[in-house]
Amino acid sequence: MSTTPETETGPPGDDGTITKQQWRWTGLAGMASYLDAGSIVALGSGLAVFQEEFGLSDTGVGVLAAIGPNAIGCAIGAFVGGRLGDKLGRKRIYKWDLLVYALGIALIALAVNPAMLFVGTVIVGVAVGADVPTSLALVGELAPNKGRARLLGFTQVSWYVGPVVVLLLAFALDPLGLLGTRIVFGSLFVVAIITWALRRGIAESARWQSASELPGNAAQRVRALFRGNHLKALLYTGTFYTFWNLAAGTAGIFTPYMVETIGAGSNAAGVALSCLGFAAGIVGTLALFMPFYDRSHGMRKGLFALGAIMQICSYGLYLVIDFTIPSVIASVLLFYVGSAVAGEATYKVTSQELFPTMLRGTAQGFTFGVARVVLGVFSLVVPLLSAIGIVPVALLLTLFLLISGIVGYLAMPDTTGKSLEQIEAERADPVRAVPTAP
Repeated sequence: MSTTPETETGPPGDDGTITKQQWRWTGLAGMASYLDAGSIVALGSGLAVFQEEFGLSDTGVGVLAAIGPNAIGCAIGAFVGGRLGDKLGRKRIYKWDLLVYALGIALIALAVNPAMLFVGTVIVGVAVGADVPTSLALVGELAPNKGRARLLGFTQVSWYVGPVVVLLLAFALDPLGLLGTRIVFGSLFVVAIITWALRRGIAESARWQSASELPGNAAQRVRALFRGNHLKALLYTGTFYTFWNLAAGTAGIFTPYMVETIGAGSNAAGVALSCLGFAAGIVGTLALFMPFYDRSHGMRKGLFALGAIMQICSYGLYLVIDFTIPSVIASVLLFYVGSAVAGEATYKVTSQELFPTMLRGTAQGFTFGVARVVLGVFSLVVPLLSAIGIVPVALLLTLFLLISGIVGYLAMPDTTGKSLEQIEAERADPVRAVPTAP
């Protein structure tokens, strides 16, 4: 039975009902999060192996972490892809970027020298950076008003599943050394190609199609992003997410490295502990975020406060106890369960709600990119700090999470259960409103 784009991706009703088509398309769009996180932790689990194989210095390890999907490469892709997704449409971006991703992954998997490794890492970063804001905009625009947290939370589950699968492979293949790392990256290549093929059946966002037909100068739209309530929304989402991402990105890519180099355990132990954390994130997202985050504004703030406190404690505990396997277990459980309700999933939902359709990808690409650039700079010094011990790293990450928690809680907007059009109308500057769909 054929359906029109409006029934597939158009503004749904207010009862929160989610169709099978919406779940399916969200799953395919959410594979951007799977491949993003999967490539981050694949690189993280292989850092020590690559360092030994190619003779990389601590600075070289930091540069490798900084230029890829965890940071600067991803930022470049997000800046460009987010804007192009608003200008040209969601489908034109997610139709091709996974082929670019697959090319980068292949270069890493087959690397025989540092040049191949570094070039492949940059390509992967750019590809996932372009895909993430575009795919999330698509999900936000097809979601029911009272179901955005469930669908966007589902993409976050994909973000956690990617690392779990990759880390389990890395753990099982650890005895093979470099060959095992190559196989791990090969698995991401296969998933990217399959996802690219399945995505070809996804239609363009009906909300974007409607908004793109309205009059309005593209340059004026972008300038409007840096004025009034749009600027406030950028500062809110950007500040909350950037400081949170400093902790999350460090945990995602450097946990195995720090466990081994600081002496708490082997690289395999570090990989297993990272896997435990991501599994805890899955449980937290399914049990707390998806069922409750669409309930009310008060529920959102309460869950966020709980999650923020848990995350602050997760790294704060290293300031009072030693860096050992039991303390790492406690830390990763606190961090990842807390991040389920006060982390990237919250950022994803808020970023879709606070910006109009023709600026949604641009805004999220901007804040996502800024966060990854900052993380990239920080990644350059993490290996040097961890060489001193866990305390300098833990102190900084605790401070970052404290800032993220305070900003995220105090400035959280009341948008729960409202349509994207209603939110935009409430926040619009009556003089300089950006044209959008009725």
